[in-house]
Amino acid sequence: MARRKSPLVSALFKLTRAGVRQSTKIGKAATRQGIAAGGRIASSARHVMSGIATPADAPASVTGGRWHEGRWGLGPLAMRRYRLFIPAGATTRRPIPLLLLLHGCAQDTAAFAASTRCAAVARERGFAVLMPEQAQEANPQRCWNWFGSDARVGMETRVLMAIVNHAVSAHPRIGGPLFAIGLSAGGSMALTLGLEHPERFVAVGSHSGAAPHSAVTPLQAGQTMRGRRSPDAEPIARALNGRAAPPLLLIHGDFDPVVSFANAETSAGLWADLLPEGTKMSVASGEIRRGSRRRVTRQDWKVGRQPYVCLLRVHGLGHAWSGGAAGQAFSDPEGPDALRLAWQFFAAVMERAPDKAV
Repeated sequence: MARRKSPLVSALFKLTRAGVRQSTKIGKAATRQGIAAGGRIASSARHVMSGIATPADAPASVTGGRWHEGRWGLGPLAMRRYRLFIPAGATTRRPIPLLLLLHGCAQDTAAFAASTRCAAVARERGFAVLMPEQAQEANPQRCWNWFGSDARVGMETRVLMAIVNHAVSAHPRIGGPLFAIGLSAGGSMALTLGLEHPERFVAVGSHSGAAPHSAVTPLQAGQTMRGRRSPDAEPIARALNGRAAPPLLLIHGDFDPVVSFANAETSAGLWADLLPEGTKMSVASGEIRRGSRRRVTRQDWKVGRQPYVCLLRVHGLGHAWSGGAAGQAFSDPEGPDALRLAWQFFAAVMERAPDKAV
């Protein structure tokens, strides 16, 4: 007699098959654009099969910090690799902040670490970086599954939070305030995590990501990415059940041909709609100019003295990490350093935010 699969195993198989069908078209479009932006790709079959546009060497530990590697998740069918950078000097008596950094499509943790130069920024600013890696079995283009059914997206968020919990349990000295930011699909997933676990995240951010909770089917995802579809705030507010959405950072290029800049405006509008009725916000705008780097228009919304939404429009930037390393796909060295800008916002929020347990 054939053995029956457990409900959990059956659900995982169904979600995996659904993810393959729903994500291929979206991921291929982003991958093609990223390869062009990267300038060149390796021609070896190994690189093609990896699904990574511009592979990079594994980041090496240096004086001032150490990289750790591992695998964790929800069981054998929902495991993910991760890399964790912890700067020197962190102690359990005073745990340092933890940044969950999520790569985009056609990337892995090594490529994204090279593009963002996250270890150097983390050493300077005194925070740890946790980088989960999407598996090709979960998404052929290595995109985080930011759209789809509630079960599919929910499975993704549970896997990521399991990795966060495991990393903090294994390394208590990184149990300080928790933040998240990602690129493209990783940005959408970071915002989804913030809305599902607002009690855990001090602030979240998206770089060139689609508006969260805005699509179920691939057709809807394409409409969202083109700026033609928006999320419904009412069910999101009901799910929050009185909890406040975490402060939001948005970085987006106005020349993005993959995910329209309109998504950043839509996400900012969603966060405004999630405020309790009658909440007053102050708005300020300005510009950031750093030498010959791309110009940035900045808009800040505050509730009282607390930063709530910061929108950074990078002029002339395509679908790429602003200020990223040259030679990497989805990486634009001509823009201001996105990770430094992100941490500047996160640090400002942290100064005024109530303590949140990781």
